[in-house]
Amino acid sequence: MKLLTAMKILLIVTSHEQLGDTPERTGYWLEELAAPYKEFTEAGAQVDIASPRGGKAPADPKSVKEADEVSRAFLADAQAAKKLENTLVLENVKEKYDAYFVVGGHGVMWDLAVHTPLQRLLANGYERGAVVAAVCHGPAALVGVKGADGQPLVAGKRVAAFSNEEEQAAKLDKVVPFALETRLRDLGARYERGPMWGSFAVRDGRLVTGQNPASSVAAAREVIQALQEKKKK
Repeated sequence: MKLLTAMKILLIVTSHEQLGDTPERTGYWLEELAAPYKEFTEAGAQVDIASPRGGKAPADPKSVKEADEVSRAFLADAQAAKKLENTLVLENVKEKYDAYFVVGGHGVMWDLAVHTPLQRLLANGYERGAVVAAVCHGPAALVGVKGADGQPLVAGKRVAAFSNEEEQAAKLDKVVPFALETRLRDLGARYERGPMWGSFAVRDGRLVTGQNPASSVAAAREVIQALQEKKKK
């Protein structure tokens, strides 16, 4: 059943591919792009992909190596592949979307966390009633977003994101520019989490967040639910 016909969703990925000061590569996490893309397109939504630099966005090599069936199907989909090769430049996005979904991957911590055009896009979108969502490291893109009252958008809201414990387990807690869970708590978010590496997503009104790669489907489904409710109003 096409629940979201005539609705438009923008998936947002990082353009950053160096993992801090290490020689390793990073980028967006493939599954966190592929799974929501599948959920949204199957629900009938029009889905576009954007990044700070536009053009071909870098996938974290580990996520490509560990690609699951959904990720492989995404890469084999000609239409999806074309969108991925030619991502829109965030600064040039003028179209008004019904939902914005920030895909995770460690790259987000360096570029999307401080990307003013994205902060503006999400703040304006949220203010006019759009759903704002992010998964795993994607919520790093929310740290600079302010609500209409000038307070951090996440302040007082239930939010999930990659936990400090997961970052330590990934041995990247000393590599990332800041601890995401800690930053969200400092901004006044009501941080919530489930078990390490398990699926966990929370929705607070029109703000949807997921904890880790395993949470991408759950987060996407929360977005669909929020959009359906919005449609009924």
